Amino acid sequence: MSFTDWKIDRIETVTAEEFFTLVNRNKNHIQKTFPVTLANSDSLKKAEGFMAVNLEKEKNNEGFYFFARDIKTNDLIGYLCVKTIDYRISKCELGYFTDEDFQGKGITSKMVSDALDFCFNELKMNKVFICTSEINFASQRVALKHNFKQEGILRDEFRNGDGELQNTVYFGLLKSEYNTHER
Repeated sequence: MSFTDWKIDRIETVTAEEFFTLVNRNKNHIQKTFPVTLANSDSLKKAEGFMAVNLEKEKNNEGFYFFARDIKTNDLIGYLCVKTIDYRISKCELGYFTDEDFQGKGITSKMVSDALDFCFNELKMNKVFICTSEINFASQRVALKHNFKQEGILRDEFRNGDGELQNTVYFGLLKSEYNTHER
């Protein structure tokens, strides 16, 4: 699948039904790593509320939401959010997942690449970070591919979908590093 087979949409063009379908189709895939998203989207009614809250966050510059859409089927196949925004320090976090049936096709990588451009050039962030489970090697590869540096392991930092505390691997990318690698 190439970039011509899919596109990136923003939250204002995505319906709650579409997002609910994406989450529901991938609930086993994301249950341990996206428990809040899953809990807030496990019914169409909750997904409507979740999307409304996130649309309001985007209007208030508190979060930004990107969705990968298959051009042929018009289905959502990926999600990326810019969250934990701290304008005082000029840093933010990326969270993302791709539909299980579309993994390994470069979708997440392209979404992260576009999000980095957005974070550094539009939001004027100095740092973007990714926190991922120690066992989520695919997400760690995405971070490293985009020149993030592993800054540490945060112990018992995240409660997964099973309610267990897990260590989190913290990756950071500074704007100066991004600019060096983008040339």
